[in-house]
Amino acid sequence: MTTITRPVDPSRSRRVNRRSTLTRGSGLGLGLALVWFSLLVLIPLCLVIINAAEGGWGTFWSVLKNPQTAAALRLTVLESIAVTAVNVVMGTLVAWVLVRDQFWGKRALEVVIDIPFALPTIVAGLVLLSLYGPTSPLGINVANTQWSVFLALLFVTVPFVVRTVEPVLIELDPETEQAAASLGASRQTTFRRIILPSLAPAIAAGAALSFARGISEYGSLVLLSGNLPLKTEVASVRILTYIENGDKAAAASVAVIMLLVALAVIASLEFISRKVANRG
Repeated sequence: MTTITRPVDPSRSRRVNRRSTLTRGSGLGLGLALVWFSLLVLIPLCLVIINAAEGGWGTFWSVLKNPQTAAALRLTVLESIAVTAVNVVMGTLVAWVLVRDQFWGKRALEVVIDIPFALPTIVAGLVLLSLYGPTSPLGINVANTQWSVFLALLFVTVPFVVRTVEPVLIELDPETEQAAASLGASRQTTFRRIILPSLAPAIAAGAALSFARGISEYGSLVLLSGNLPLKTEVASVRILTYIENGDKAAAASVAVIMLLVALAVIASLEFISRKVANRG
């Protein structure tokens, strides 16, 4: 007698595996975490959106059409994207060297990378002004130019990709790469099909953190960029200007625009990382 085996419906198996496994203690912890997250993040975000809506669409569009605000938004987003791209390449490279190589001064470099985390941003601005300002010992003066914005954002976002990629590289088994090499795979193929898919989620997470820090940065830019309208003024400075002038609805509108941009970039990075990981 022939037995007919029906193929398992993948969607049905996924539905079965999605059953909640929360215990009473885990549920209580989840509830407390959601309350804590709501008080710190969700409720303030909702209030910002409400403040932006109080002015109506007229205020929102007038903010977008304002040449000074549009220039600040464009400069902030473009410089943050450029800085994020540099950090993805250089941060991954630095993390690779720190994990895979041994050299004199390695521990010192590990400490130096974390300095932007601990250094107050206004102090970072003073350091950058001393090195790249009018009295630069290197003879490089980028004060009050768009390069000053790029350098300041690059300084404060250096550690993000390095620190997200480094733990993944530590856990990545070198024997997998050796096995691929023994099967005839080139270094480029091994990196593209084995290493990069494993690193993609960590790189995307670091890039998202880098971009989010870039579009929100203020302190390190104040001294070096000069906050010149239509030239070096960034979105955070523009928001402060609106608040000082008593126009909270316009300030909230700019904040909502930056929030939407950040969400769009983070979602794009997540999509790209999934595609790269699935190709591995």
